[in-house]
Order: sequence, then structure tokens, then C-alpha cells
Amino acid sequence: MTNQRGKALAAAAVAALCALAALPGQGRAQAANGQAQARDTQARSSSYRYDPGAQPVTGAASGQDGPRLDAGRIYRSTIGPGARISFQIALDGSGDAYVSAVAVPKPDEKVSSTDGIQLSLRDRDGNTCDSGSALFGSPEYPRPIAAYVSRGLSRHQTSCQAAGTYSVLIERVGDQAAAHGAWGLELRQARERRTAPGGPSTAPTHWSTASPPAPTGGGREIHGGAGFTDAPSMPQGEWRDRLRPGDTLFYRVPVGWDQQLSVTAVLARSGGNRYVREALDLQLYNPALGPVVYAYIGYDGSSAASTGFQPLAPVKYENRYSTSDVSAAMRFEGDYYLAVSLSPGLADALGSEAYGVTLRVDVRGKAGPGPAYVGSSPGFGITGTGPAPGAAAGTDASATRHDDGSAGMRLLAAAGIGTGTLLVVGLGVWTLVARRRALPVRPG
Repeated sequence: MTNQRGKALAAAAVAALCALAALPGQGRAQAANGQAQARDTQARSSSYRYDPGAQPVTGAASGQDGPRLDAGRIYRSTIGPGARISFQIALDGSGDAYVSAVAVPKPDEKVSSTDGIQLSLRDRDGNTCDSGSALFGSPEYPRPIAAYVSRGLSRHQTSCQAAGTYSVLIERVGDQAAAHGAWGLELRQARERRTAPGGPSTAPTHWSTASPPAPTGGGREIHGGAGFTDAPSMPQGEWRDRLRPGDTLFYRVPVGWDQQLSVTAVLARSGGNRYVREALDLQLYNPALGPVVYAYIGYDGSSAASTGFQPLAPVKYENRYSTSDVSAAMRFEGDYYLAVSLSPGLADALGSEAYGVTLRVDVRGKAGPGPAYVGSSPGFGITGTGPAPGAAAGTDASATRHDDGSAGMRLLAAAGIGTGTLLVVGLGVWTLVARRRALPVRPG
């Protein structure tokens, strides 16, 4: 029976190909366009797109147990309400290490501002090396959020310098009484090599924050990815996309050493007069999937609304010594990630159709040489791979990535402009219980 079914499916496929070949040129183009639109619709749904090569793992309840997360690999897991799960990583003395977690609630789940995940990295004696958290904060609607923890050699972590096995604890925090199902998790571990002795150890404190000039020549079309893995490259320029309420789309911005990044997001006029608070959420992550800065904006459809980030600190290795969480996050050359979310509340207030969003990206300055790493190149860097600008989000980015073991690192403020804009800056923008704190900035 199985063999007969296979033959039938093969015959149907051949018939479909023959029918397509028999169409005139215009018909074939229309059919191909329809197939591309179908793939694009599937890829751009509100569901998060996990890395297709992610390995399923189940976290342990004990802090000293759990599966091992290897560097350069991507894993997929889940975490239930109030749960605390553990994983293991093996570290040597060759450099720094980063473990990131992307938390993915169901699109229809209710969340509060204090809901999220808390991460901690601990050595075998139970000493905490680092902690970080991702909370939904404002806006209060479900969307993917990410955080990371790190082990930095000789960087104020005297108890976490030895080679050995370390534990990564992930805890789901917030209003557990209102929580329902499990959240998905996408996990990565990545490494950064040591630098040669004698390098800079003081972070810069001054740089230009002047707003970039408005781009000319009109925007180009781009289709955001449904996850960090399939985020298309979005270099300097003006880009246009369309999002439906409840969507979160991802974009990848290459930024080199010594360069400064600034971004403005504009939600186009759509008509209407019902105000939606926190209609658009804009979040920036660094190449290790650590949160850098975020902004959100209210909108009533009667006019365009915009928000964004001023030119951030120039990308430098020594930013990791900064006392500013935002500057410290700009420590890597490589692909930075923008996550753009539209509130599901827009559907009831102004309609469920797709809304036009313009993203203006400015990468200022000439890329420099960067630090002198010891040993082989780190798993950081601008990839130049993945879906090209304008390509459908359904493009298989994994088919174009080089399998060099560094995929884990190649993933994953202009003040608010216009009436009703609220810009909030801080590496720990969701953090209420960890060491990071959000820093509000008044709209300009």
C-alpha cells in the first residue's frame, strides 16, 4: 500500500510539472509567482521560525544535571509556567562564552509586563558568573524575546575563570497564575577567542549622536524573516515591508568594527481614529542575541508614526568594559538583529490588514580592523549570507550558511520622532529582577 501511494504521489508531481511546462510564458510566471506568495505567506505568519537544524533537548530539574549545549550548535526546547530547567556547557580557557535563549510564547497567549525568562550561569561550586533576563515589559502582548549570559575571562568574574563544566539555569518568571501552556525555547552557545595581551581595557565614552540625514532615492522592498535564522540582510538604506497585527519579523544588519548603527521605524498612515498604545515594538539584538536597545510607539492610523534609536556607541571590543549596558552590548562586529512587532490590538481597533512599515538604517563610519584575537578567528563576523534583500522569508538561509561551527554567533537610539512616541533604552529593558535596568528617554 505504501509503495502504491508513493507511485501515485510521484505521478501527480510529474503531471503538475507537465501542466506547468505547457503553460505559456505568462502563465508559468503567474503560477511561479503564486507559489512564491504562498511560501511567503507561510513564512510570514505570526509563528516563530525555529532553525530547521535545531536539535531537540529537554532541560533537567536539577542545577547540576541536564543535557550539554555544544558551541556552534542550535537547540530547541520548552519551558512550562513556573518551571526552572538546567543545561550544561563545557568551557576551557581559550576565550569568552555566551549562551542565549529565545523564548517563544503562543501567539494567542496572555502575557503581562513581568512575564519572561531569567537566565543564570553558574560554576560547579554554585557561584553565579552572570545573569540576564528578558521580560515582555511594554508592550504587553506575546512575541519572541531573547536574553543571554556570558563567561568573560579576566573580566570581573574571578570565580568563573577555570576550565570545566558550568550550568545554565533558565527560569520562567512572572504572573504564573495567569500563565497557561509551555513556551518554546531556541538555545545557542557561542565562543569568542582571547585577545592578545596589552589591548584596550577602557571603553570609549564619547561619540557622535547626531541624527543621520534622511535617505534619498526611495525605499526598497524587503520581506522580514519569521526568526533569527531566516532574517534577511538589511544594510544601510531605506526599506519597506508589510506586517499584520500580531506579526514579529526579523532583519539582519551587518555592522563592522568602529561603525555606528542607528535605525528609524515608520508605521505608515492607514486611516482611522482609534488609538492603540504600543502599536509597534522595535528591538535590537547583538550578534550573540543579547538585547541592546528597544523602542515602541502609539498609533491611531490618522498619520504616520515613527520611533527609533540614536546612533549607538561605535562597535568596539573594549565596549564590554563599559558601565552602560547599551554600550557594553555593542562589543561585537557582525550581524545585529532587528525584531519588529505589531500589536494584535491593531486588528480590533483599525483592521486586520497588513500595515506598511518603513525601516531607515544608517551605518556610519568606515569599518576598522578590530582586535588581535589569539588563535583562530572567533565565531563572530558579518556573514554576507542568508536571504538577500527582497527575497521571500521562506528562503532557506541554512542552505547558504558556511558550516564552520560558528552559526550560533551569526544569528542571533534618533530619539522617538513624532507625537505619541515613547523610547525606552537599556540592555535590560525587560529586567525587573536581574542586574540590568531599563533607562527611559524622553521623546525628542
